[in-house]
Amino acid sequence: MSAAPQRAILISGAASGIGRATARLFADRGWQVGAIDRDAAGLASLADELPGACWTRPLDMTDRDAVIAAVADFGDATAGRLDVLHNNAGIDAKGAFADMAWDTIAAVVAVNLVGGMSLIHAALPLLRATPGSLCLTTASASAIFGQQGMAAYSASKHALRGLTEALSVELAAYGVRAADLIPGIVETGMLSEQERAMLPKEGPFRPISADEVAAAAWAAWEGNRVHWFVPAELAPLDLEARTQPEGIRDRRIGGSPV
Repeated sequence: MSAAPQRAILISGAASGIGRATARLFADRGWQVGAIDRDAAGLASLADELPGACWTRPLDMTDRDAVIAAVADFGDATAGRLDVLHNNAGIDAKGAFADMAWDTIAAVVAVNLVGGMSLIHAALPLLRATPGSLCLTTASASAIFGQQGMAAYSASKHALRGLTEALSVELAAYGVRAADLIPGIVETGMLSEQERAMLPKEGPFRPISADEVAAAAWAAWEGNRVHWFVPAELAPLDLEARTQPEGIRDRRIGGSPV
């Protein structure tokens, strides 16, 4: 009796943070990992950490031709199998929207939204050819209610959430699931020391580890929900944002993070 084919996951933004933690977790569970990122050195160290389990490709998410080529090459490496696409790459930019340079705003949208859509679109043939596959996107608690000082980032993450919801319906016809991760404050390189010092020690906006988000990625693979809140305490805030957004707006104007 032949062994079952090795499952495969392709992760963008895999050199650090959530992407790297997800790569480690899936590799530890016997998967073939594809890792793409603009950080070539980070990818090299990840490949060293996961010998024999990690295919890597330095990549600019805004380069459409390079995205298409990377997906095709990973498909060749897995004999056309893609069980999970983890659309995770993202950048942020902090500051008042009115004071931010347009090029900075455009770059956030180009990487987070357009780059993410490009990756998903390129990977759809592989996902459709793999029974039970999952299109997974890292959104953000900024997709619950937009974060002041991060308007462009919030806009991109809201859009990715909407994309996920639409694809969860469209892709069902091909047996492909779509879901997103909605993490709160994650201990990654995006978080400054000053920001860490101001964060609460408990509640939905306590700092969480990238490993906690990776565990949610695994849960999304095994489960069938559209949105995965990390931590789970974010879910009531999401319900309030859908039904009474003015309450969140007014608290934030008053200085509360929630």
